[in-house]
Parts: sequence; structure tokens; C-alpha cells
Amino acid sequence: MARGPKKHLKRLAAPKSWLLDKLSGTYAPRPSSGPHKLRECFPLIVFLRNRLKYALNGREVRRIVNQRLIKVDNKVRTDPGFPAGFMDVVSIEKTNEHFRIIYDVKGRFTIHRITAEEAKYKLLKVKRIALGLRGIPHVVTHDGRTIRYPDPRIRVNDTIKFDLENNKITDFIKWDVGATCMVTGGRNIGRVGTIQRRERHLGGYDVVHIKDAHNRTFATRIGNIFVIGDHEKPWISLPKAKGIKLTIAEERDARRKATVEEEVAAE
Repeated sequence: MARGPKKHLKRLAAPKSWLLDKLSGTYAPRPSSGPHKLRECFPLIVFLRNRLKYALNGREVRRIVNQRLIKVDNKVRTDPGFPAGFMDVVSIEKTNEHFRIIYDVKGRFTIHRITAEEAKYKLLKVKRIALGLRGIPHVVTHDGRTIRYPDPRIRVNDTIKFDLENNKITDFIKWDVGATCMVTGGRNIGRVGTIQRRERHLGGYDVVHIKDAHNRTFATRIGNIFVIGDHEKPWISLPKAKGIKLTIAEERDARRKATVEEEVAAE
């Protein structure tokens, strides 16, 4: 019988999006409690040690964060297990580097480098709208923020552009047909496309149909949709694949083409 919260995480039970190998130990770093769920986050120790290779082990990671060198969403974080999640901005001022935590088309957390200008804001999905004490309206976002006095036109599933320096909403995108979105869960995680239509299922999950830049259509639950741009373009920069998932044959052809180009360049 379990008594209290769990404090360990087996390596094989860790989310596949962390890209941890199987044979480097029995355990994986368990994220601390924070703004993102365990299976939807990315602890700073994995970010610094396994991805950026700025540390060789956990001791070095602790020394880095204790020097207050790492900022997540413009706030210094000294916990090596702090859970950074989707759309979070990780900044290292000493090296003048900024990263946005985002999914690639295979559902893995990718370390996407961004400019200092883009690091000043992040996109937040509205999960809930409510009236608080004394009738003050507020919205709750996907990363656990409670923002008071939002624009009255903002609705659930809309996306807001949040200024990390002033902690204010600067703009918002309506969830609408034609908006650019990224899938954050399910089989199509990491894919980017345009919302085509919405199927309403009373008593069940609404299904959204999406078309990507290659005119391929796919569907997912409405809870997996994160609007990242208006009808024209995304409001954030995207990783290398631009959210377009290739077939196995297309990936094979791309690898062969790259190999041939390398051989020609070597000659």
C-alpha cells in the first residue's frame, strides 16, 4: 500500500519524449510537482545533461542551477527537477541562448533555439474561464497560470499571447476554422496544420479535422489542439520539419538523397 507521494521513477517507465536510453541505469529523474503533468513535461536535469550536454552528471546540473543561471519563462529556477513543458521558454543568459520546449513530428521534446525577441513571449492555451472572489473574471491556462481580468472575447480553447516580462496578455487567437494549430497529444502529436472542421459528439469528445501543408488530412480530439497562429502564419517559429510528418518511404528517400549529396561533396 502506497503511503504518500511517489519519489522515484523507473527508467523504462519514463516518457518516451525524453529520449532516455534503457541501459544507463535503473532510474530516471522524476520531475518535481509543478505547472505541467509528469508525462507532459521535461525536467531541467534532462534538458541540461542529456540534451545540451552542458553537464556530465546530476552533481554538475545542481551546481549550474544553484548559480541561478537557468530561467524558465523569465523566472530563475534552482530545482534540477523543475518540470518545463510545452511552449515554455528556457533561457541561459550566460551563453545568451534561448530555447522553446516544443514537440517534433515524432512526439519527442525538441530543443528549438529561438531569438531573444521571440523569447519575450509565449503562447498559452485557455483551459477554463471562471468568476472568482467578488465576481472577478479569470482564465486558467495549460501551464497552470491564473490570469485575472482577461479580454471578454476570450473563450475556452483560444490561445493567448503572454508577455513574460510584464506578465500581461498582449494578444489572442480565436479557435476557429482556418487557424493554424499544433497537435499536442495522441497519434498525430507534433503535426502542424490548418483547422478544417469540427465534429460535435454529444456526451463524447469533439473531433477536429486538420489539413497540413502537404494537403494531407488527419483528425484528433479537440483537447489535443493547440492554436499557434491565425489564418496567415504561426506566431512562433517551428522546428526543422515545420510540423509536416513524412511517410516511411519519404523519410527513406530523404536519407538516400542526403547520403548521395555527402558522397558528392566528399569527392
